[in-house]
Amino acid sequence: MILILDLGGKFSRFLGRRIRESKVYCEIVPYSYSIDKIKAKSPEGIIISGGEPNALLSIEKLDKEIYHLGIPILAIGYGAGIMTEVYGGSTVEPLEHNYAFENVNINPESSLFNGLEINMSLWLNKEYTFETIPEGFNPIAEFEDKIVAMENREKKIYGVMFHPEVETSAEGKSIIDNFLFKICNCNRNWTMEEFIEYSVEEIKKQVGDKKALCALSGGVDSSVAAVLVHKAIGDNLVCVFVDHGLLRKDEREQVEEVFRDYFQMNLITVDAKDRFLDKLKGITNPEQKRKIIGEEFIRVFEEEQKKLTDIHFLVQGTIYPDVIESGIDGKVAVKSHHNVGGLPEDMDFELIEPLRQLFKDEVREVGRLLGISEDIVSRQPFPGPGLGVRVLGEITEEKLEIVREADYIFRDEIKKAGLKDKIWQYFAALPNIKSVGVTHGERTYNYTVALRAVNSIDGMTAEWAKIPLEVLEKISTRIVNEVPHVNRVVYDITNKPPATIEWE
Repeated sequence: MILILDLGGKFSRFLGRRIRESKVYCEIVPYSYSIDKIKAKSPEGIIISGGEPNALLSIEKLDKEIYHLGIPILAIGYGAGIMTEVYGGSTVEPLEHNYAFENVNINPESSLFNGLEINMSLWLNKEYTFETIPEGFNPIAEFEDKIVAMENREKKIYGVMFHPEVETSAEGKSIIDNFLFKICNCNRNWTMEEFIEYSVEEIKKQVGDKKALCALSGGVDSSVAAVLVHKAIGDNLVCVFVDHGLLRKDEREQVEEVFRDYFQMNLITVDAKDRFLDKLKGITNPEQKRKIIGEEFIRVFEEEQKKLTDIHFLVQGTIYPDVIESGIDGKVAVKSHHNVGGLPEDMDFELIEPLRQLFKDEVREVGRLLGISEDIVSRQPFPGPGLGVRVLGEITEEKLEIVREADYIFRDEIKKAGLKDKIWQYFAALPNIKSVGVTHGERTYNYTVALRAVNSIDGMTAEWAKIPLEVLEKISTRIVNEVPHVNRVVYDITNKPPATIEWE
């Protein structure tokens, strides 16, 4: 396995995906991770990555002993800047964040660049370069006569100022593979077949003869988690589907049909609409919404547990992006996911989260291997808090009905246009905005619906989908004509980052 010491920002997440794609297991941990914990992980290699120069991030917080563990190290970007200072070198501090693909000349005799073209197009901040190289290190790559990579071949320590992990860099992927296989001697043994086999055995050991509840939403993650755990413990799994009133149109009926009829699982449906909406009354802060929804979920499951016997476990479809975005060092990095940051401290369950270390595309692959139909495996991602985070501001039944109907029309027209399988995720949201309009010749002051459609691999990054204008026009016309209290439709054309996929 490879251990990524995360200095913050988006780059460590890209790196994790790149390494997993090469069938090598990796984990992302905070830069303050202790030496004892690093030793306990027994990694084949360490990568120091992420972030921008930040006065609050002290060099001292990254334990210098990591350089003396005898483990190969690749330091990227700001990580390379920290490393060179530790060894007595220096960097040219950038005046601005000016990233672009630039032509870099590399030394093919270095193990890091072995077998690669001498001139490569790599993503870097052309103002952030090495100024002086520490003793024992040699330069191995240059950009416009500036040093952008160095190595200590004897210690197998490498520092690069460019970012080989960005998704559009095929050449960068080769550099990462060289570090994995030619320097760290990793094996390509991270496969989903082995993951399933290992997980089933671990779940059997954890649960034994006891029973587990599965928090089933009907989404990809919880569905795959349910089938995986069911494979391990069979009828000792009881799936609980909570209708919290924040579901998409016809969601409840679809879930019941698939899991009760097709998979023949023990399925309990709990009608909790009123209690959730009561708890959310007057709440406008998105983080508070997520925490309320997360806690109320747990309370519902605890109540169901008391009706059953010998249930000690709660199965959740938590995946790795949930964990990372909720904060891998105890601080919220992007947003709290209801099944991570929103869990109450006093809950009466032991958690089973079999997908906690998987990215979204890995979850889908596990689902296919388990025999789950493509309709479920490839279905639209849907957040655990449901429409609660697609209705901005205070949640009311009127607002929920608006976004539910608008979302249904959006999905219906995308399907009719033959775009269903060409867009990774698409949905409607209701910003807390009203505007002036004209309907049937009369002035109106009604809601605005926002449409969001993106393409992505695992949800860590995303690009807005270029839906044909005539399709967008048809969707907009249907929404303003068929959904009461709406007089305006807008289309979100922001990538992730800087935006998240969901609005809250």
